[in-house]
Amino acid sequence: MPELAMIEAPSALGLRPGGVEDLPAALLDAGLRDLPGAVPFGRVEAPAYDPERDPETGILNGGGIARYSAALADVVGAALARGRFPVVLGGDCSILLGNLLALRRRGRHGLLFVDGHTDFYQPAAEPTGEAASMDLALATGHGPRVLSDIEGRGPLVHDEDVVAFGFRDSAESAEAGMQLLPPRLRAIDLGEVRAAGAAVTARRAVDWLCAGPGSGYWIHLDVDVLDDAVMPAVDYRLPDGLTWSELETVLRTAMSSGHAVGLDVTIFNPRLDPDRLFAVRLAECLGHGLSVLTGRV
Repeated sequence: MPELAMIEAPSALGLRPGGVEDLPAALLDAGLRDLPGAVPFGRVEAPAYDPERDPETGILNGGGIARYSAALADVVGAALARGRFPVVLGGDCSILLGNLLALRRRGRHGLLFVDGHTDFYQPAAEPTGEAASMDLALATGHGPRVLSDIEGRGPLVHDEDVVAFGFRDSAESAEAGMQLLPPRLRAIDLGEVRAAGAAVTARRAVDWLCAGPGSGYWIHLDVDVLDDAVMPAVDYRLPDGLTWSELETVLRTAMSSGHAVGLDVTIFNPRLDPDRLFAVRLAECLGHGLSVLTGRV
């Protein structure tokens, strides 16, 4: 049973300083550091935040995110090399690039992208240039090269090796002019989850990823995939979403395949959770999902 390498990635470079950078400490204090098999495996600090949008790429902190991704990839790669299961605590969704860069250095892998948004914006359609709204596009090689071709290794994951799961922003993204998801990228929106059930759709996603040519898959979790009624401590809120039980089912299904190689958790904002209620509940949910790996709850 692999040890869980707890990696702190408190970067807000793809969003803005305002709370998500406090996620690692909040979740560790809420119980993650006490999970069976959990071991601390370092903290990767972000460079200074630049609030000026780059006129050439249209992205905030593009160069900083590229440098941060390489530094984070070094730590994630070290955990993988020791046979550990990285649990990377963000931070905003742009930390996904560093995690996938670590895998790309090792070969070809898949991605289970569990998020309330599809994050496939191009800079021209993203109002403020936040890479946290573009991370899936950038990871699959769609966007400015500074982030879509880090270290000359782009795309970090192929379209056909991705399943976007649980999103509910189709109307919003279409109105904003977001580019369409590529036809080879597998998309399972919240409506499909509700129609067939979380267990069935999670199994479909995992079967798809396991049948691909990659050497396992990364799990990206943006906590805004949860129902806004049970997880309001996020910066960009949308009505509806997964229940706690549904998310736990997705995580346990993804972990139980034997092909998951790592997990990141992003976007939870502890400053919107002054009583720590949501941090504790999120830590419990993650613990139940990760218990499939450790064999203990």
